[in-house]
Amino acid sequence: MDDNIITSPMEIIIENKPIDPEELKKEQAILPLKNMMFLPGIPTPVNVGRSKSLKLIQEIHKRDGIIGVFCQKDANENDPDFADLFPVGVLVRVLNLMQENEENTTVLLMGINRIHLEEITIKEPYLKGKFTVLSDVYPAKSDKELKEQLKTVKDTTLRMLSEKMGLPEFVLDSLRKSKDQTYLINLAFSTVEATPEQKQEVIATDDMKERLNKLLSLLDHEVQLLEIKASIRRKTQVDIDQQQREYFLQQEMKNIQEALGGNIQDIEIKEIKEKAGKINFTPEQRQLFEKELQKLERLHPHSPDYSTQMSYIQTLIALPWNSYTKDNFNLVRARKILNKDHFGMEKVKERIIEHLAVLKLKGDMKSPIICLYGPPGVGKTSLGKSVAEALNRKYVRMSLGGLHDEAEIRGHRRTYIGAMPGRIMHSIQKAGSSNPVIILDEIDKIGQDYKGDPAAALLEVLDPEQNFAFHDNYLDIDFDLSKVLFIATANALNMVSQPLLDRMELIEISGYILEEKVEIAQRHLVPNQLEVHGIPKEKFDISKKAIEAIIESYTRESGVRELNKKIAKIMRKIARAIAEKKDYPNRLEVKDLYEYLGTVEYTKDRYSGNEYAGVVTGLAWTAVGGEILFIETSLSKGKGSKLTLTGNLGDVMKESAVLALEYIKAHASLFAIPEDVFETWNVHIHVPEGAIPKDGPSAGITMTTSLVSAFTQRKVKANLAMTGEMTLRGKVLPVGGIKEKILAAKRAGIKEIILSKENKKHIDEINALYLKGLQFHYVDDIQEALAIALLNEKVENPIEIK
Repeated sequence: MDDNIITSPMEIIIENKPIDPEELKKEQAILPLKNMMFLPGIPTPVNVGRSKSLKLIQEIHKRDGIIGVFCQKDANENDPDFADLFPVGVLVRVLNLMQENEENTTVLLMGINRIHLEEITIKEPYLKGKFTVLSDVYPAKSDKELKEQLKTVKDTTLRMLSEKMGLPEFVLDSLRKSKDQTYLINLAFSTVEATPEQKQEVIATDDMKERLNKLLSLLDHEVQLLEIKASIRRKTQVDIDQQQREYFLQQEMKNIQEALGGNIQDIEIKEIKEKAGKINFTPEQRQLFEKELQKLERLHPHSPDYSTQMSYIQTLIALPWNSYTKDNFNLVRARKILNKDHFGMEKVKERIIEHLAVLKLKGDMKSPIICLYGPPGVGKTSLGKSVAEALNRKYVRMSLGGLHDEAEIRGHRRTYIGAMPGRIMHSIQKAGSSNPVIILDEIDKIGQDYKGDPAAALLEVLDPEQNFAFHDNYLDIDFDLSKVLFIATANALNMVSQPLLDRMELIEISGYILEEKVEIAQRHLVPNQLEVHGIPKEKFDISKKAIEAIIESYTRESGVRELNKKIAKIMRKIARAIAEKKDYPNRLEVKDLYEYLGTVEYTKDRYSGNEYAGVVTGLAWTAVGGEILFIETSLSKGKGSKLTLTGNLGDVMKESAVLALEYIKAHASLFAIPEDVFETWNVHIHVPEGAIPKDGPSAGITMTTSLVSAFTQRKVKANLAMTGEMTLRGKVLPVGGIKEKILAAKRAGIKEIILSKENKKHIDEINALYLKGLQFHYVDDIQEALAIALLNEKVENPIEIK
């Protein structure tokens, strides 16, 4: 016993309360701990939260018992068993319950001795088991190595505590003077950072010298880490000192601003961060945003770049990144909305319903690019609102008329002063969603100059294969436009570039016939103008006959815009009469139109009859719809076969006249025309309304018929009109604007129309209502047309052509 000091359990006394050795032989309560291990001799606070552990602590504290404390191998295990605990732990007594509530308790434990867990006998209501007390093996008191170990542990522990916890000097001095070596060892073991396995290896070692060596190894490792940290801290201290003055000044300024209501820059940046947190950025987009926000935070508010960067950041958070409205797939509702808002337009309505049907089945698709083209006032632009309502999408109209700068579409680079995103991104921002309906109005009115070609910039926007990654110069990041439904509008396609046309689905919206205009006026225009002018519906109305008279005598258009203006003019006069309490008709009739609209502005085009040779009715297309025109040919005696053309004709129409005359000269025998008459008669072709420019090839067969009629003095069939281009071989070619031309023919009282056979497909697409009362003759050759158009009967008082 001289060489070893062995501490026996029988010798342990704590707070003058000896432990009965017999009590240790019984099964005792066991408290499992997570990531915590300590040696005997130091009061240690432990936070207890598990229900079993709480029950154990409360019961043991009441009867002043002892418990065994063992560390868990896995901290995530909430209901540990024998295999889940490290075998060596500490026998403890509960000194005090420092804090107690329903959820957890902080208990102060005093370690008594090391113990070895033998078995667990009971699991409920808390763990109980048997364990044996372990003895510490000390070397002889004269062992110099042990003394040096203790001294080293003491010094290393003090260095660690000084670096790690920053203890005051008087506390460290007190620890240096302490003679209680066991307390210092236990303190070092409790504060050193190590894994439960490393600490278990230390606590399980009986030999004190070996235990000290293992503890020193852990202490040295932590002291080295602390010294590295201190070295890094000292190096950075120099940089901190250089910035210290500026930091304190900025902090002082910040305190002053907060006293005045807060730092404006910080408030703005905080608001931006809050808004950005709600935006559905992709990882790439969020990375860009955070990078740009960091740039803003580093800038001084008075820097010239600050406002530019702030504008860019605010533009980024104002855009609806990956935010979509939900489409309404109710096809019945969509059709009802389209029919309610617009009369006719069956092709467009069918296309929208088809688009909805595909979306309903597939769930997602690239939106088509639709181009509606037709004369002014037929409802191309207003259709966009109805489409947006039918799809339950946001609606934005973007006017392209007169646009001549490419940057208006793609945006300006941020290096320019006053840079801003293009109109496309502005429209998306205005809509507040990434899948609105955007109307590209008047796409045929785009200009071009030295600043670039906006139509070329639109190629990317209107290409479904490219617009999923549209690049705006200002944003400098791709934006997905593939879910946007673009609807372009145009009056004439010949003003739109071919590559742009190739990217769009073309849908023609023709002019309205009289019956359609009457329906539109009664359903939409009159009720709307009554509301606009504040006139109650029951106080005024316009009769159907009066509307027809307004259309025929006061307007000349394919659409209904001018008609709407005339109705508005009437409403203003009625509103004045109501305001001045004067008499006015409750229902406007035809006889009242002169008082409210003045004299008739237009006379209806009427067929002039076939009393004269050489006068043939043709059909023409204009920007305001179809019209009839008369080709008049007169012959006069002269030499040299002179051809005179009058009536403000374009080059193509003049060429058609020359071609018609040359064809007749080449085939004079077919028409029983003497060949020498061309040398003795001058030809004059005139198209009335000479102030109006006219051009195009569609009067080719009309001019030929007029010339043959003049040379043969044969009558032209009554109530007949024709349109078609003619070749030098006499072939009749198809022409455009068929629907408008047919409407013009109906207005003029025409009964029969001659067309090219290839135009039959266009007739088949027209509503049967428009064709009622008309007979069509389809021809391939001018000879067939002449056989139909010219009668064998000669006009009265014919000129002798010989």
